[in-house]
Amino acid sequence: MKRHRSVDILFMLPTLLAFGLVVLVPFGLGIYYSLTDWNGVSSNINLVGFKNFESMFREPQFIYSFLITLQYTAINVVFVNLVGFLLALLVTSQLKLRNFYRAGFFVPNLIGGLVLGYIWQFMFNNVLVDMGRTLGISWLATTLTGKPGTVIWAMSFVNTWQYAGYIMMIYVAAIQSIPASLMEAANVDGAGFFRRVRSILIPMVANAFTITIFLTLTTSFKQYDLNFALTGGRPALRFMEKGIKSSQLLAMDIYQTAMGNNKMNEAQAKAVVFFIILVVFSLIQVSINKRREVEA
Repeated sequence: MKRHRSVDILFMLPTLLAFGLVVLVPFGLGIYYSLTDWNGVSSNINLVGFKNFESMFREPQFIYSFLITLQYTAINVVFVNLVGFLLALLVTSQLKLRNFYRAGFFVPNLIGGLVLGYIWQFMFNNVLVDMGRTLGISWLATTLTGKPGTVIWAMSFVNTWQYAGYIMMIYVAAIQSIPASLMEAANVDGAGFFRRVRSILIPMVANAFTITIFLTLTTSFKQYDLNFALTGGRPALRFMEKGIKSSQLLAMDIYQTAMGNNKMNEAQAKAVVFFIILVVFSLIQVSINKRREVEA
């Protein structure tokens, strides 16, 4: 039976229409509003060109939020993938109750970001502080989320605790797709465990690294709910001779600009820049990992 392209397009039309209404039209309007003095309410909108973008790059909070988001993302990309990969090696070994451990490691990912943030806020502000005072550990006696130097590390720890189990499942699927005969042959040839992991397992799951690093990078860049519930952007810090919030990531900074400061036009300009930054970093990461897949 001969297929007609018009029939294919007709079947795709509902999906394309929904994609256009939900994604393309709002994105186009967002770019337009970023070039105006739109306040979210008034219908009297005037074009101001790139004024919103110029003021954004002179704003200390935005600059610091961008830098701290880069740091937060870099920490998460390393630790989430490292912990996830190590957990995957553990639950794909001959360990007893390994299926139970898989479920246990994955459970934190089922907890919502807001609930998780409030739980760990109690842990950092009460449980760990009391433990530090009791044991005489000075750096633990004050909350880790209350110091500019440690708050991002505390957020990264919580994110790793939550997200590593999800990343683990991707690595588990990739490891299980490796032919068992290949690992057995290497074992017979005298290759130790670490040699088998380095020379066989890691190259064979290179495509999984592309996926997991991409997911970790984009999720960390877009982090909002955990940031809001755990720290709320606190503590305060002085940067470029102005007081700012030391743990306010980019997504939260955009929200605060729109809802907290009622500057919809500037928030939309930040959102456009945020989108461009995320796309650039994602494309660079995927291209580098794809190149390594070919080399492997």
